Amino acid sequence: MSITQCWTNPPTLNPSSGLGHVQNLGGLPSYVVSFPDPTLAMVAIILVSDVYGFEAPNLRKLADKVAAAGFFVAVPDFLKGDPYNPENSKPTWLKDHCPEEGFENAKVVIQDLKSRGFSAIGAAGFCWGGKVVAELAKLNSIQATMILHPSFVTVDDIKGTPPSCSSEISS
Repeated sequence: MSITQCWTNPPTLNPSSGLGHVQNLGGLPSYVVSFPDPTLAMVAIILVSDVYGFEAPNLRKLADKVAAAGFFVAVPDFLKGDPYNPENSKPTWLKDHCPEEGFENAKVVIQDLKSRGFSAIGAAGFCWGGKVVAELAKLNSIQATMILHPSFVTVDDIKGTPPSCSSEISS
């Protein structure tokens, strides 16, 4: 799927979808779900959404499936209640939702999870969230990262160049 298709094929958002519930993590509303396996009870996975945010039903279904494998899964609202909507988003939406800010917020979520006793934390990012996770991969505070459909990730992100909203890829 090209990035153009991503921007023009939005999901129908549904805040009541999924098996989990919304709770505050690191100051952000977060969809959380867990079916603890005693051997994995202290392992958390953070899913970082694409531009459509934490209420996307397929993202929540994926969180439910990962949790069913025994993990605690969190999907924070890094877009702060303002997911991309092709019907009424401003032309500056991407600049107003800088992945660098998502990265800073993710660090706070990680601290919150560690304070709750999680000893290992992983993160997976989708499209917009891939850039957030590329930065998280450079930290010692998480143990695993995965980037899926990394439309916004550049070679500089992998090389370690500090993130900058002014250098974002435009749609």
